[in-house]
Amino acid sequence: MKAAFLPALFLTPLALSACSKDSPRDLPPPSPAAEALGPARDCLPLTQFTSTRIRDDRTIDFFGAGRKVWRVTLPNRCGGLKAADTFTYETSLSQLCRNDIIYPLRQYGSSFDRGAGCGMGPFVPVKLVR
Repeated sequence: MKAAFLPALFLTPLALSACSKDSPRDLPPPSPAAEALGPARDCLPLTQFTSTRIRDDRTIDFFGAGRKVWRVTLPNRCGGLKAADTFTYETSLSQLCRNDIIYPLRQYGSSFDRGAGCGMGPFVPVKLVR
């Protein structure tokens, strides 16, 4: 199942980040494993990805045309991200960047509740290992 993402464009700055810190050994490895193909990027234009897949509370894969994949490993665990299986973000730019904030979206009946904000990480081009 692919995770949906709901972008929200605002011209206001992002302010809140409430994610819990985990040590790397407290986290299971994301599935599937991935092999880095190049250096990390600070930003990814919104037009370069068409879908996302939330792997766990700390890992999101962004899928683009031509089988391109960028993996973002959040600097801290984002509580409820995997359970929500979708997120939104606010940006005043036409790109999503490592300093931007994402928000898990939980559905309650016919409405959505935005969770606590979590900071993004860099976009690493990867090849998924099957």
